[in-house]
Amino acid sequence: MENGNSTQEQKAGVSGAAQESAEDRDRLARLKAEQTRKLQALKLTRARICEQLARSSSDRYTQLLNSELEQIDSELTRLQ
Repeated sequence: MENGNSTQEQKAGVSGAAQESAEDRDRLARLKAEQTRKLQALKLTRARICEQLARSSSDRYTQLLNSELEQIDSELTRLQ
């Protein structure tokens, strides 16, 4: 009788491990997708700021845009 219970416990353990592994893979996939979205958003924002810099005639606005560009570049470096 004990041998039968032991087998059931082993099967439950293997099933639980497989489920945890699948959950870990799903979690990692979600994290990777989130990081990809962040990178894309930062790249689009960087492109928009570069366009605004090209059109800017105000020194103060140009300075602000350059500051934002530096922040985005550092964030991109950190994420890549």
